[in-house]
Amino acid sequence: MRRILEILLEFRHPVTITTKGTLIERDLDLVAKLAERNLVQVGISVTTLDPAIARKMEPRVPAPARRLGTIARLSRAGVPVRIMMSPVIPALTDHEIERVLEAGKAAGAKAASWIMLRLPLEVSGLFRDWLEEEFPDRAERVMGRVRETQGGRDYRPDWGRRMKGEGVHANLVARRFEIASRRLGLDGPLPPLDLSQFRVPPRPGDQLSLF
Repeated sequence: MRRILEILLEFRHPVTITTKGTLIERDLDLVAKLAERNLVQVGISVTTLDPAIARKMEPRVPAPARRLGTIARLSRAGVPVRIMMSPVIPALTDHEIERVLEAGKAAGAKAASWIMLRLPLEVSGLFRDWLEEEFPDRAERVMGRVRETQGGRDYRPDWGRRMKGEGVHANLVARRFEIASRRLGLDGPLPPLDLSQFRVPPRPGDQLSLF
């Protein structure tokens, strides 16, 4: 990762980084230098603020509070950060939309985005098994809401619908996210990346500059 960032910085190549981890903090010096030149945007995924749900859903990644800390560190270093509630799980995490965005804003996020839960192919069976094991009391309700947002199926791959879903519940989630984002000032885009600084790397045999 660090070597990649060094190359991007050397040749002024813009980059967008999306992560749910905290390893980016190790290379904060390079990320900050890219940010000084408007060459980087970072998206941090925070799916829930509930530590118990987070441990069950994402046992191998940092806790929500730790990821919010990463947003804060990046923000203090001048790096534009987006908080991403991805995915929103109907009847499991959707009640947290406003709280997640408020926490992101407090940590220094400048924008926000969301994606509805998607269950393509074998992911659907894995998710159902996980629900039955970890949340047997609400598994049926969660899957019912999921199908409600996917036209009666576990997943619809239709372009333009698969990321946000459809129907009453999906529209309600979208509207809540829109209102909360606007209230918190997270509804705009991050500053655009500067594409004009890119320097083409020399190829073998190219004449090098003396200056």
